[in-house]
Amino acid sequence: MRRFWPLLVLALGGLFWWGLQRPDPNALPSVLVGKPAPAFERPLLQPYRAEWGERLELGEHLGSKPVLVNFWASWCLPCRDEAPLLEAYWRRYRDRLLILGVNVQDTEAKALEFIREYGLSFPSVFDPKGTLGVDYGTYGVPETFVIDAAGKVLQRHAGPVNEAVLRDMLRKAGLEGL
Repeated sequence: MRRFWPLLVLALGGLFWWGLQRPDPNALPSVLVGKPAPAFERPLLQPYRAEWGERLELGEHLGSKPVLVNFWASWCLPCRDEAPLLEAYWRRYRDRLLILGVNVQDTEAKALEFIREYGLSFPSVFDPKGTLGVDYGTYGVPETFVIDAAGKVLQRHAGPVNEAVLRDMLRKAGLEGL
């Protein structure tokens, strides 16, 4: 048995080295890319109800422009980093893009506090049990999906988006000149 320990250590070291050589170790596969986005209807958080109604159904907003779906939570530190950028893109491109937040595994009070703190005006639905995250195959928060106007998932990004990532995602959705 002692003779196998060096081989085991060598094999594990080789696997570790191989993993570090991968082009993008943060890339997580998504079975949804290229397929229709899972349909959903969820209650909107209070600040958005006057403009959008009590509930939002994804299918009602497909057909005219791409949709960026961002899964977030108030307790998520990277979500705090990306919130101002998402809000800036919403304010600038809302005529060409629907940004839709999905608040998951959170309390409504904490979600509302987050929305007020960052002045978020793009609509967010409330999913306290995180069932939409399961439907979309998320690994955690934040995660962002781009859905084309026809309802097909074009891309998924795990982790916070920055300006370069967001521009690239939206170009793939056919939004030029961003």
